[in-house]
Amino acid sequence: MKIALDAMGGDFAPGATVEGAILAAESLAGKAEILLIGDEPQIQAELQKHGYTSSRISIIHTTQVIEMGEHPTKALTQKPDSSIAKGYALLKAKEVDAFASAGNTGAMLVGALFSVKAVEGFMRPCIASFAPKLNGGIGVIVDVGANADCKPEVLEQFGEIGSIYAEEVLKIDNPKVGLMNLGEEEGKGNMATQAAHQLLKANPNINFIGNIEGRDLFNDKADVIVCDGYTGNVILKMAESFYDILKEKQICDPFIDRLDYEAVGGTPILGINGNAIIGHGASSPGAICNMLKQAYQMASSDVSEKFKKTHSA
Repeated sequence: MKIALDAMGGDFAPGATVEGAILAAESLAGKAEILLIGDEPQIQAELQKHGYTSSRISIIHTTQVIEMGEHPTKALTQKPDSSIAKGYALLKAKEVDAFASAGNTGAMLVGALFSVKAVEGFMRPCIASFAPKLNGGIGVIVDVGANADCKPEVLEQFGEIGSIYAEEVLKIDNPKVGLMNLGEEEGKGNMATQAAHQLLKANPNINFIGNIEGRDLFNDKADVIVCDGYTGNVILKMAESFYDILKEKQICDPFIDRLDYEAVGGTPILGINGNAIIGHGASSPGAICNMLKQAYQMASSDVSEKFKKTHSA
């Protein structure tokens, strides 16, 4: 298996990305090869710092970098030899099994839409994140930022996408799907969630359990939490803040540790023809390593192919 990493993406690249790749290459020894995409002299210098010479990591040289503040569409058009553009080209050509980057989030989304493209039949790809459960399990939230406004039909498809991911990657049997709302009763919510509730309820492909509320995020009521990207992003950032606040107050707890974004490493883009993961811009080597391990998990489960088969069926 080959996993490509944008070596130039992130606030601490290429130092953090190369070190994270080394950690992942050792962890996935015999299972996957890591391809570092970026400026070869800089990458080689970082590898030499760690005395790393193993064939588990190889380099694909590029001459351009899409910076964090650049306009995604313009940057991808004007920088065809950037690490993100090259990563998606490799993913589209099926020369790699997954692509991960802690670089420009917008460019990663635009690249997904215009390079590997959405799975036919899915209206909008989405970004997923994870909710640790008090019982030790894990849930998936879709969407957490790709689509601020969603039609009811799109929310229904997020239920399908999240359900497939939960089943195939997280190995949850018959995952329970809940619609994030401002009340449990069927008639609650705005026009979009009211209509989405009826579509989800009538969908035979998912195990819809009805509306859920913000307080249900960490309990076992739902394995898949469906919401628009605006709502999902607010939930995600608030959950991350719990970890920061408690760390500041020097309160330690194994459950709270699972709210640390570094523990997961990144957020997968779901509903596209390939496996792509977006990392946090401030990713440390540990976060990069976990993002690459998550990419391996996605590729191993062949979830992108399951999206195609399920929807065509």
